[in-house]
Amino acid sequence: MTNEEAVKQILFDYYNAFSTLDVQSILPYFHQPALLIGPLGVIALPTADALVPIFGPVMEDLRQREYRRSELSLQQLDLLSATSALATGVAIRRKANGQELERVGVTYLLHKGDNSWKFAVMVLHDTDKVAP
Repeated sequence: MTNEEAVKQILFDYYNAFSTLDVQSILPYFHQPALLIGPLGVIALPTADALVPIFGPVMEDLRQREYRRSELSLQQLDLLSATSALATGVAIRRKANGQELERVGVTYLLHKGDNSWKFAVMVLHDTDKVAP
């Protein structure tokens, strides 16, 4: 599997894990330390445990809004080196009936260490900042 294929697979697997709304299932996808950049500012995630109070409430909110699954519309993927990649797209969240719940622009900086790709930086942004 090429690095590009491996990054795409990690993104696909992460979205499947996130769709379970089990915060524990997404922890292995994050490098330690990691950064989350979004509407609340920059949040340092030094350990996997630091993800729980961030993603737990987000998942609970989605659960309350009849969320069923997420998918990534990947718009751009650049391999920056043998151990870093930049991916940008739109996370599309859907309800149980398939209706679109919301869209979130996302950019990921991934790092490859110990033969696996993980999120080092996750940026949430407006969807209009994503190339078509």
